[in-house]
Amino acid sequence: MKTFEYKGFDSVGRSCKGLVEAVSLKEARENLVRDGILAERVVLTGRKVAFSAEKRAMVYRELSALLGAGLPLVKALDNLIQSPELGDSRSLMAGVRDSVREGASLARALSNASHSVTAFERAIVEAAEKTATVEMMLERLALFIEEQERLRERVQGALIYPSIVVTVGICVAIVMLGLLVPRARDILSGSNIPLPILTVLMIGMGKFLMIFGLPLLVILAAVVLRFRQRLKADMDFRRHWDEKLFGMPVVGKGYAILVNLRFSRTLAILIHGGVALIDGLILAGRGTGSLWVAQLAEEQAESVRHGSTLSNAVRKMPPLATSLPAWIQTGEASGDLERLLNSAAQRYQEQWDRYINRCLSFLEPIMILVIGGFVLLVTISVLLPVLSLTKAVGR
Repeated sequence: MKTFEYKGFDSVGRSCKGLVEAVSLKEARENLVRDGILAERVVLTGRKVAFSAEKRAMVYRELSALLGAGLPLVKALDNLIQSPELGDSRSLMAGVRDSVREGASLARALSNASHSVTAFERAIVEAAEKTATVEMMLERLALFIEEQERLRERVQGALIYPSIVVTVGICVAIVMLGLLVPRARDILSGSNIPLPILTVLMIGMGKFLMIFGLPLLVILAAVVLRFRQRLKADMDFRRHWDEKLFGMPVVGKGYAILVNLRFSRTLAILIHGGVALIDGLILAGRGTGSLWVAQLAEEQAESVRHGSTLSNAVRKMPPLATSLPAWIQTGEASGDLERLLNSAAQRYQEQWDRYINRCLSFLEPIMILVIGGFVLLVTISVLLPVLSLTKAVGR
């Protein structure tokens, strides 16, 4: 059986949409006709669509509760699809259910259903299925996603005021460069008073933006689009840029903290679920979302297989080689690796929060100073010709 999504009209002519199960498209249309529905569009579910973090967290939590109640996975997905809170995501989850019903794992079905499902989420679900701890892992995954969403909302909220300032500043600059500065030039054009250097520079900048501004924006958009397409298509190129990201100023430090946080938290969850250390190392590397770290984890898994300790293996992975190996070494020595990894994850979480707060505290005044400084320069470039003319008239 497959699930089809339909849109059409019921027997009284009202618009309606929903899901119908059938073996084929023809049978799906026949079932709809039998139910008194004239289908305008019937398509197979399972298309890759957006799946918001809020909806994913809700799905993981509710699925965890249903599985905890003793329902088998397919039946739990059936019940979940009936939830009105899913909204437009019902067809996506119907595709997930069909894939699971046909023999695919939950991790693969979720990953194939939407690009929004991250490598970190797939690694957690995959490990949960291997260790028969899906209920517990899904609950922890929902908590992690909600934490990340709260952080994202906090960052977005903090950027609202600077964004308004930037928008207003750009509008003021456009008005000044396009109207006031040329007007000041016209005031002095009939006299022998030379234009101030700052005014000449601003006039030149305005002309440059008028001529080349739009083409430059189009070129920039094309470059960004091409860069993103190559990141998706070329894995070597993506891994190269992922490696370079760790070395970038400011951004690299934050990325390293986030990767360490994800690695330690994922590995702690996997060890708690009973995953073998070698498999846990590989899955935790994938769970970081960094292609370079994932590759390094697979390489170091072989060294662990041949007798190396986990701390030594992690020490040979540059993004993780700062303080995490010491935590792991202590855990190996004490026989309580899971607790030490959770402690390390908590420490990295605190570092991440401080890093975000520090960046935001610097970003807002810097943006205000830059925009305010630019507006001030434009204002001065307008006032200088007026002052020059006033002095000339006074003489």
